[in-house]
Amino acid sequence: MMRDPNQRFGLSCATITPFTRRGTVDTPRLIAHLERCVDEGCSSVTLFGTTGEGASIGTAERNLVLDSVVARLGGERTLVGVLASAVDDAAAQANVLLDAGGAGVLLAPPFYFKGISDEGLYAWFSQAIEAMRNPQGVFLYHLPSVTQVPLPIGVIERMKAAFPGVVAGVKDSGGDWAYTERLLEAHRDLHILVGDERLLARAMRNGASGAINGFSNFCARRLAPMIEHGTEDPGLSALVDLLLRFPVTPGIKALVAHVTGDGEFARAAPPLETLARSDAAALVGAFEAL
Repeated sequence: MMRDPNQRFGLSCATITPFTRRGTVDTPRLIAHLERCVDEGCSSVTLFGTTGEGASIGTAERNLVLDSVVARLGGERTLVGVLASAVDDAAAQANVLLDAGGAGVLLAPPFYFKGISDEGLYAWFSQAIEAMRNPQGVFLYHLPSVTQVPLPIGVIERMKAAFPGVVAGVKDSGGDWAYTERLLEAHRDLHILVGDERLLARAMRNGASGAINGFSNFCARRLAPMIEHGTEDPGLSALVDLLLRFPVTPGIKALVAHVTGDGEFARAAPPLETLARSDAAALVGAFEAL
């Protein structure tokens, strides 16, 4: 069954992942952070995506963390990013959450390979879904700035037709309104989720269903009018523009550390580096000016 046009997805936090000094996931700190995000208005949380440094976290640790998160928040509030280039690895990452009754998976394309044909991309997505146990709630992930693998509108159409009721939507983090507009026009029967906060209000006014984004880690309440009413927020857009001058995930982590008063959140996992103090101060100053 496809999306009811009147049904919204809401706001999901593309959560950061706090790490200990040893480089392991700080699960208690992560769970406390997720509970804060839900308390501030997020309808769900999405772990191990781009903002969550999911490509830096091994399978065994993913499994342990997901078990703890689902036990605390419930599967209905939990999604997971799937970042893999091998079909079996992608299915294995998804199955951990699906087996636990999770709400859905954010399925990125096989990012190691570049210049993929539409046919090759369709075959990879299809095989990944077919390898999942009881697949459902699959959101295809468009993030060409990172994966270098765009998600063609036609491939989405084919996936939707091949897996009705399984392909639930698309997360569009391309930051290109022309693409977002085409996506909204072609796939109103899917949940179209916008990752770029600068396009979110406009997208909501034009039929988007919600968002999975990084800013909900530190200002979810401010995003609510954009989700609920399509209200523009120029100040927030300016903060996005500033953030993009720095490594994005370490920048978001620096802002979470500021908002929570807990500097442990700022630590990034290699190959990313914790944001320099001067850069963090610039971001914090702009945030406080809002």
